[in-house]
Amino acid sequence: MLEEALEHLVKGIVDHDGDVVVRHNDGRRGELLEVRVHPDDLGRVIGRSGRTASALRTVVSALAGGRPVRVDIVDTDRAR
Repeated sequence: MLEEALEHLVKGIVDHDGDVVVRHNDGRRGELLEVRVHPDDLGRVIGRSGRTASALRTVVSALAGGRPVRVDIVDTDRAR
């Protein structure tokens, strides 16, 4: 459920919504949601001074209902 909600929010922000990918991983420190977007949209998702990314993390944390969840915005220009 969290992946779909985060994907929906990010697709509303970006220009290339077909390139939005949200991956879910369970780790020792809780759930990890990785967001990958088109390189041209990376600045939109991060926002000025990280405000948009912070807002996305706040919304996802509220939806998680107290479970530990991390949201990472992955730079697709770097090697994987």
